[in-house]
This record gives sequence, C-alpha cells and structure tokens, in this order.
Amino acid sequence: MERLRIENRQLHQALAPHAVIDQAIGVLTVVGQLPPHDGFAELREVSQHTNTKLTTVAERILTYAQGAPLADELLVELRAAVARRAFGTRPAT
Repeated sequence: MERLRIENRQLHQALAPHAVIDQAIGVLTVVGQLPPHDGFAELREVSQHTNTKLTTVAERILTYAQGAPLADELLVELRAAVARRAFGTRPAT
C-alpha cells in the first residue's frame, strides 16, 4: 500500500509541470494567435535562449497573463520567437 502511495505522489508531481506548460501554451495560443504546436515551440525556444527551465518560463507566462510584469529578458525573447514564427525566419531544428 505504501508503494502505491509513493507512486501516486510521484505521478502527481510529474503531471503538475505538464498542466502549467499546457496552460501557458493556451495563453500563447490566444494572445499570440498561434496554433498550439507553435505555442510549445515558442516556450521551448524562450527557455533555451534564456537558459531558463521550461516550467519556469511557463509559470512566468501564466503570471504575466494575470497582470504581473514579465521579465525584460523573457519578453524580448518571446517577442523575437513570435516574430521569427510569423515571418518564417526560424532556424531549422
């Protein structure tokens, strides 16, 4: 029984970051008028360019959507990622 409790706790911990990332993708989809797969690509790109964990970027996007300021570094990278997608100048991955 204890093993199942531990496994259940681990599964909940593993799923929590996915929910945050999915919600941030939703924000980018609406605000940036992007398809969902592009929203994830933008998150990943901002994460890589700022050397910030993907989950952290997603959390900050969610707080930004609720009215909090977004760090300049993240805002600049997010705008650049969206512009590259919009103008088709994204480097090959």
